[in-house]
Amino acid sequence: MRPNAQTDPSALARLVSVTQPLLLKISEPKSVLATTDDKLPPVILVVEDVHETRDGIETLLTADGYRVAPARDERDAIESAQRKRPDLILVSLAGSANDVVVSARNIRQRAGVAECVPVIVFSIEGIDEGEEVETGENVYLTRPDNFNQLRRLIARLLDRIPIAV
Repeated sequence: MRPNAQTDPSALARLVSVTQPLLLKISEPKSVLATTDDKLPPVILVVEDVHETRDGIETLLTADGYRVAPARDERDAIESAQRKRPDLILVSLAGSANDVVVSARNIRQRAGVAECVPVIVFSIEGIDEGEEVETGENVYLTRPDNFNQLRRLIARLLDRIPIAV
């Protein structure tokens, strides 16, 4: 079997040394790949009810070096968060803005995830494109212009908390 970044920590270190300068040029947030050997990259629970969108977000976040736990609905997200505590919860579900925010808070509460874990509810109608609003309890609403804006918010919020190992 050929060593890769998942099976050989030294392969990951070599990959980081080669790709980090490229990643930093491509994206504004610091790459989470630049973690120490004893820490794993942050886990982002992605709750999205549209399969294709969920897969696309997972692909982009994985390329940024995050570990992604995809979920298709509130129940699936609660079960996933109970199995592995996420470092951040990213929610985009169909419904009114209020219903989606309630679902996001329910996920964190019913899964027993601490309030220190940020929740981002994105693509919410009722706020302007490009806007970001903190609603309290470490819950943020955003309607990003593009994925880079969402990436910056994720990186900023993850930078505030200790990463679960």
